[in-house]
Amino acid sequence: MSFAGETKNELSRLDPEKKCCQLAEIAGFLRVSGSIRLAGGGKFKIVTATDNAAVARHYKKLIKEYFNVETALEIGDAQGPKKGHIYMLTIDPEMHSEQILRETGILLVREGNNFISDGIYATLIRSKCCKKSYLRGVFMGSGTMNDPSRGYHLELVCATQTLANDLKKMINSFVDLNAKIVKRKDKYIVYMKSAENICDTLSIMGANAQRLIFDEVVLNKDIVNATVRLTNCDNANTDRTLDASSRQIAAIKKIEELRGLDFLPPKLRAAAQLRLEYPEASLIQLGEMMDPPMKKSGINNRFKKINEIADSL
Repeated sequence: MSFAGETKNELSRLDPEKKCCQLAEIAGFLRVSGSIRLAGGGKFKIVTATDNAAVARHYKKLIKEYFNVETALEIGDAQGPKKGHIYMLTIDPEMHSEQILRETGILLVREGNNFISDGIYATLIRSKCCKKSYLRGVFMGSGTMNDPSRGYHLELVCATQTLANDLKKMINSFVDLNAKIVKRKDKYIVYMKSAENICDTLSIMGANAQRLIFDEVVLNKDIVNATVRLTNCDNANTDRTLDASSRQIAAIKKIEELRGLDFLPPKLRAAAQLRLEYPEASLIQLGEMMDPPMKKSGINNRFKKINEIADSL
């Protein structure tokens, strides 16, 4: 199962204790995964769909607990290339579908007429705990995320720009979270690509076990990346050392061929002889071999003088 599927399975085992949080979570789920159909006589029927059996069971139970309504559950085959099942929860008019739509802020009244809202009903998310529950419901209904070993990306799919804007604003009300929006075909995607943001979001929703797994993957990737950076740095330093050594040896051999090493002053001659003997040594290592030992800057100055002498010949 995917990382997103495992996360939804964990979240489906959570039971909000407060009635306000139960309602907020149901509202978030219905908002993104439910559709409203006319049932005749001006009445409404609610149909939700999910490909996760645990999610379907969870909301069947949660709706029963909050609204005292027994939803009908149907199982069908997924359409298109994606194999598996689709689990549909249906709330008919006799199951108080209209009252549910009104209490979840989906069906509102304007100038005496019913209308379907396309944003988040502000009354549902007045408290922090209800914002967490609403976010959990939205993720359970339309959320996806990458396995962290492949990359960091969390998405919440919204049908309208208003809902996406409201959801982004709600998410960003949490400290240090930074959600963004992108349009994809006829949908609006609220997304996060920061590992820290996704970790915090998992905690906010209550997926603590998945958060630990995510953290472990991030930590291991950071260790690997740090090791690669250090290796690259060491290789770069080695390359620079060898390049410098080659230039120094070339200068020394030029002097040796044209004038002989005895042409050099004793101190420069000692540095030149060490370089010829230890071509792969760093300046620090050569400095420690000198008698008396020298600092890197001191031995470097001697090689600069040797290069100047070679250039003058």
